[in-house]
Amino acid sequence: MKPKFVAISEEIIEKIISGELLPGDKVPSENELIKTYHISNTTARKSLLEIESKGWARRIKGKGTFVLNRTSDHQLLRTLGSIDSTRRGFNEGLQVEGFTPKNILLEKTVLKDGLSAAVMGKHYIIEGPVLKIHLLRYADDDVLKDEIRYISLQLCPRIDRLSTDISYFKTYEDHYKLQINDVKQTLSADILYPKDNHNNFEVDRPIAVFALDGVVLTPAEEVIEIERSYYRGDKYKFAVVAHPQYEPSKS
Repeated sequence: MKPKFVAISEEIIEKIISGELLPGDKVPSENELIKTYHISNTTARKSLLEIESKGWARRIKGKGTFVLNRTSDHQLLRTLGSIDSTRRGFNEGLQVEGFTPKNILLEKTVLKDGLSAAVMGKHYIIEGPVLKIHLLRYADDDVLKDEIRYISLQLCPRIDRLSTDISYFKTYEDHYKLQINDVKQTLSADILYPKDNHNNFEVDRPIAVFALDGVVLTPAEEVIEIERSYYRGDKYKFAVVAHPQYEPSKS
């Protein structure tokens, strides 16, 4: 008969293989395993170590144990409109999947005038001044995302003095105490060619990209941030999660 910790680790690994637990998802903690399986601290700890030692997950001190990205082409799955996913931030999202993130700052400018953008067929306006940040987001040695953010300096004063390595979403909530009511995003497809002036993906062939337009709103419909970013099409998959409300039939 196999040891209890091995049986538990195999059960969790099966959830990873089946897709019930996805890359970047948090594996149940020691306390959660203790409550679920009625086991000791030692058995729970050994279960997590077994999963990690087999290469299915990675422990990050102070945060927990996360499912690693083991896909052959290292494709990343991201969920559109997910506040939880957005809150985690780009760098942390890569770290928990086992990648080494790096940011290259191309531009950081304060624009005196406001700007507008169309997202989901509606125009949203940020009144000036606005912070423009243009970053190249790397995973290991590959540029995965070409990101431009426009952030309201009226709602987030002096955010231009903070590091660009932060999770902006968490900074809005924790530092500026802003309530995030909605994140609206649209996704389209495009092709970038090596000679295109706005192609920053460091490849010598045409590349398919996802173009994401997004807006972050307060309950009063104030625009905190507008985003325009390109994601490498061969490195990303996007998911959409719907939560339909049940309405009983009227008969």
